[in-house]
Amino acid sequence: MQDLLPVLRERAQETEDRRALSAETVKALAETGFFRLLQPSRWDGLEADPVTFLRAVRLIGSACGSTGWVASVVGVHNWQLGLFPDQAQQDVWGADTSIRMSSSYAPTGRVSAVDGGYRISGRWSFSSGCDHATWVLLGGIVPPDGETPADFRTFLVPLGDYAIVDVWDTVGLRGTGSNDIVIEDAFVPAYRSLSFNDTARCVCPGQELNTGPLYRIPYASIFSYAITTPIIGMATGAYDAHVAYTRERVRVSYVGVKAAEDPHSQVRVAEAAADLDAAWLALEYDLGELMRLATAGEKLPMPLRLRVRRDQVRGTELAIRAVDRLFENSGGRALAAGTPIQRFWRDAHAGRVHAINDPERALSAFGKGSSACRSPTRWCEP
Repeated sequence: MQDLLPVLRERAQETEDRRALSAETVKALAETGFFRLLQPSRWDGLEADPVTFLRAVRLIGSACGSTGWVASVVGVHNWQLGLFPDQAQQDVWGADTSIRMSSSYAPTGRVSAVDGGYRISGRWSFSSGCDHATWVLLGGIVPPDGETPADFRTFLVPLGDYAIVDVWDTVGLRGTGSNDIVIEDAFVPAYRSLSFNDTARCVCPGQELNTGPLYRIPYASIFSYAITTPIIGMATGAYDAHVAYTRERVRVSYVGVKAAEDPHSQVRVAEAAADLDAAWLALEYDLGELMRLATAGEKLPMPLRLRVRRDQVRGTELAIRAVDRLFENSGGRALAAGTPIQRFWRDAHAGRVHAINDPERALSAFGKGSSACRSPTRWCEP
């Protein structure tokens, strides 16, 4: 992976200009084994610890924000497919275990239950990396039927049943190719769908064959950090670029003095580094706790799961604060098109607007759930 980072940095502007990752970049990521990190071992996957996956995401994001974003969201889908019924996994990986999926989870399409499955149609936005995938995971709500309540599900759809519409033209994450998915009318067998209720309860059909602890981790914990980690990576890349730039920069307010020797500049750099360390240490600790309990076969306490979401949204906030401080400390030359610092700044803010990064709901849930606990740093048994 380390050998690929200089190449990703060199391609960062090209990736932004083409508004999508190149086939060469995706192939290079695949050749490192990255996309197999969270894939079940029975499908030639590595079943790696999620922190191992996210460390790789952070490295990729520090070289190119768009590449880090696509790598993370596409890579985590191989974990989610492991939760689906076995026949769905057979459909995707039966002939080729290197197949990739994109996604769009907002339930913007129309779903109706029919014999043997569902019919879906509509338009879904923000499907990052869809040009490099041959299946898509789409969110949809199955309407209530009599005493059966509405059900929010993920539907797995092959490329032949959907079209990609090129609409992606943005100020940040321009290279992610997050285009729209359009379906006229497609049938999805019941086994190619997964209820979010099951993922919340950590009881999914795929666990019958994928029995490792990795597949007993909550969806909300894995997926939310798959969104935050590329942003931490972007802020890390901004930090590295800023420090390298500051070594040679001379500040007007200190005639003849390099910015690296300005004590105020030094404080801002230290604050940014501290924010990044805090965001990352919380991630490692939280996911380590989840994996420890899952490996031991123990129940995952709800307060711990709430803390993971709390730390995830805070991790995004800390990364944004770090990249803002570094950008502000870089001076006017950082505004030039093509410079890494402004690209990381735009990409990080673009990633921040993902709905899973909105802090209020996660913080409110933690505050409510921890009211019975004796300490905010510990959790109560449910």
